[in-house]
Amino acid sequence: MPTDIQCLTDDQESHTVVRIVGTLDLAGAVAVHTCLLKCLAEQPPVLLVDLSGMRLAEEDALTVFLAVARKAAMWPAVPMLLCGAEPATAQLLNAQSVARHLPMLPSVGAAVRSLELGGLPATPSLSEDLLPVTGAGRRAREVVTEACLRWDLPGHVAPACTVATELVNNVVAHAHTMMRLRISLRGRYLHIAVRDGSTEPPVRRDVPVSATAGRGLTLVEAVARQWGSLAIEGGKVVWAVLDT
Repeated sequence: MPTDIQCLTDDQESHTVVRIVGTLDLAGAVAVHTCLLKCLAEQPPVLLVDLSGMRLAEEDALTVFLAVARKAAMWPAVPMLLCGAEPATAQLLNAQSVARHLPMLPSVGAAVRSLELGGLPATPSLSEDLLPVTGAGRRAREVVTEACLRWDLPGHVAPACTVATELVNNVVAHAHTMMRLRISLRGRYLHIAVRDGSTEPPVRRDVPVSATAGRGLTLVEAVARQWGSLAIEGGKVVWAVLDT
C-alpha cells in the first residue's frame, strides 16, 4: 500500500525546515530517510524537522530519525532538531532513546527563537560548479587553497588539495557529469564534498604503490580522517573530513 507521507522543504538563510505531513509507517520512513539525507547533503546551518503534521501508524518507523542522525554524525555534521511532535509521539521518541541524540522542541517557532538567542556560529563555506573536464582538478585546488588561506589553515592546503583533486578527478574519469565542489569548516573538521549526477557508488581499489592511476580513493583514505558517499536523488555526494 503506498504511503501518504509528504516531506515539504523550506530553505531559509539560517536554517532549513522539513515539514513531515501524513501518516508515518515503515514504508513512509523510507521516503523520510531519503528526504532528510538529501537536505543534509546541501549542508544547511541547521535542519529543523517539523513533526506537527505527522501521524504515527507504526512505532518502529520513528527509528528513521535516529538512523539519519547517526549517518550524518561525521558528515555533514549538521545539527538536526525535532519540532512539534504530538505528546504521544514525543513519549515514544523518548522511550526509543531518539530524544537522547536529537534535541526536541515544542514547535518550529520555538526552535527558531532558540537558535536566534543561542546564536549558532556561522559555518564558513565555499562552493563551485565544475565541468567534467581535464582542468577541473586544477580549479578545485584553487578553490580549496583560497578556502584554507581565508580560514587561516595554511597547513591544510596540501592534504585538502589532494582530497579535492582526487574526488573531482573521479567524477571526470567515471561519472562524466556536472559536479559541485563544496568545502566547509565545521567545528574541528574541514569538510570537502563533491556532488555529481551519477548514482554509481565510488569504489576503492587496491592497486600497487607503483601504479600511476587508480589510486585516487586510496590517497583520500590515507589523508582524510574519514570519507564516504551519500546516495541522493539523481546522484551522490562523495565526502571526506580532515582534522583541523
